[in-house]
Amino acid sequence: QVQFVESGGGWVQPGGSLRLSCVASGSIFSIYAVGWYRQAPGKQRELVATITSGGSANYADSVKGRFTISRDNAKKTVYLQMNSLKPGDTAVYYCNGDLIVPKVTQGRFGSWGQGTQVTVSS
Repeated sequence: QVQFVESGGGWVQPGGSLRLSCVASGSIFSIYAVGWYRQAPGKQRELVATITSGGSANYADSVKGRFTISRDNAKKTVYLQMNSLKPGDTAVYYCNGDLIVPKVTQGRFGSWGQGTQVTVSS
């Protein structure tokens, strides 16, 4: 089973950028679809972006054109490059993945990591 650890969060001013990393364990990472999710205080966790094993990416409408998801299978890492950040992007960001793509797009996981906090404010 593949497990994921998120890092790279922090505080940034509106308009700034951050790059999050999601490092996976396990030898079959390269065939996993992976998603980035976020949860703001008082809100449900929502899908931000997904990337398939073949590298196809999809984004939530709220981040299209600003965020880019990518993967480096040799490093067992998925990245989320976040540009033009807004206060509404403030949340704890999580990553997770599975062999089954619909499970990733629907965020149907039994367990989650600690996440990484992203705070956008002036």
